[in-house]
Parts: sequence; structure tokens; C-alpha cells
Amino acid sequence: MRFRDKVAIVTGSASGFGRTTAARFAEEGAHVVIVDVDETGAQGTAELARGTGGDAEVVVADISTRAGATAMVERTLARFGGIDVLVNNAGIAQLDTTGSWDCTEEVWDRLIQVDLKSVFLCSKVTIPHLQARGRGAIVNIASIAASVSIGGAAYAAAKGGIVSYTRHAAPELAPLGIRMNCVSPGFMRTPMATGERHGLTPEQQEERLAAMGARVPMGHTGSTMDIAEAVLFLASDEAGYVTGQELIVDGGYVVR
Repeated sequence: MRFRDKVAIVTGSASGFGRTTAARFAEEGAHVVIVDVDETGAQGTAELARGTGGDAEVVVADISTRAGATAMVERTLARFGGIDVLVNNAGIAQLDTTGSWDCTEEVWDRLIQVDLKSVFLCSKVTIPHLQARGRGAIVNIASIAASVSIGGAAYAAAKGGIVSYTRHAAPELAPLGIRMNCVSPGFMRTPMATGERHGLTPEQQEERLAAMGARVPMGHTGSTMDIAEAVLFLASDEAGYVTGQELIVDGGYVVR
């Protein structure tokens, strides 16, 4: 087991990438901290993690605020005594992408706060505790929207900021024994992408996914497991000499 007795925090883990990633960390022996504003979904993820024989703690907090990020760390330390891995996965989508450059200030501010500022805040409050361990790994979830025109301007700006933040912070953190990388998903089968959260019927969701997959060189959308495995690799000792990198997981879309 690659993460036996290590402590891994996964934000936004009530569903989607975060849920699958948290469950995989548990399967690999980690003590997992599941952080989300959705308590019901977070408890469901905890059940999955415990079902693998792993240990899980649920923290209900808005980690796009300093108070929420601090509460996340304090609960983790109280339960497990330290931190080894932070996965900054929490995020929201830009629902209206028509003329998205002209979105409202409220939409812009909310996207930047939840998708980008949360990465800064959670990293800021976690890094001293990774440093106390003498080593650690942070994996940020960005998006191919940082590189190509999809998802809306505010969303892309936030995700592009994550990539830039990762590249800038990584060399500063390296002397502390901390690695920081990011994963950029492409078109994936998640509740955010399918339209499930926006009231689309199952048939409409499948049509939406098929249309996305048709744009991908590999001919289909990816899965949450594709992203989870990429995250676990970057967080593991297998990637011990990898830092400051963006791992694009998109079936070849960006380079098509």
C-alpha cells in the first residue's frame, strides 16, 4: 500500500473526482479527511472509504474562506496528528458560458474564490504541517480550460491561475521537502459535466457526454478513476522527483 498510515486531505470530496480520489487513498492505506460543504455527500464518501478498510474523517467546511480552511486543518490534526498529502479538488463550474467574458462580477468573484482562492488558502494553512513532517505532497486540480477555450472565461481564469500558482510555488516549496503538482482533467463523466446537477434527464446526460466524447481523439470521455489515479501517482513516492508539473488527462484533446 503506497499510503499506509499517511494522512491525506481531499477537498470537494462529496462527489466526482474528490469522492473517487478519497476512496482510492483509503484503499492504499491512508487516513482520509473528506472535506466538503455537502455533508450528506461527504458522509457517503466516508462510507466508501471505510468500506475499503480505510479510516475517514468528515469535515463540513467552506474552504474558500480562511476560517473554513483553518477548521479543516485543525480537525485533521486533532484526529490524526499530522498531514502528509493535500489534494485541492474543490471547485464549481461556470454555468453560462455564452459571452462568458461579460459575466457578472458576482459570477467572476465566486468562481475565483471557490476554484482558485481555496487552493491558496488550503495550501497556506497546510504547508507548515507538511514541513513539520519534513516532506509532503500537494496536488491541485486544474483543467484543460487553462489551455483551450472551454468552460467559460471566469472558470478558465481560475484554472489557469491554479496552473501558474503550482509552477511558481513548487520551486519555493522544494527546499522544504514539499512537492506541488497539478492535474488538468479534460471531458470527464462527473455530476458537474453530465448536467445532472442542472436537471438534465439521464437521456440528455448521455447525449451530452456522447457529444463531448466525439470531440476527443480517444473517442470517449474520461472517468473519475482516471483523475484519481493521476492524483495518487503525483502524491506518491513514485513521483518523488516530480514537482511543478501539470499532468493533462484528457484523451488527447489539447494536442489534437
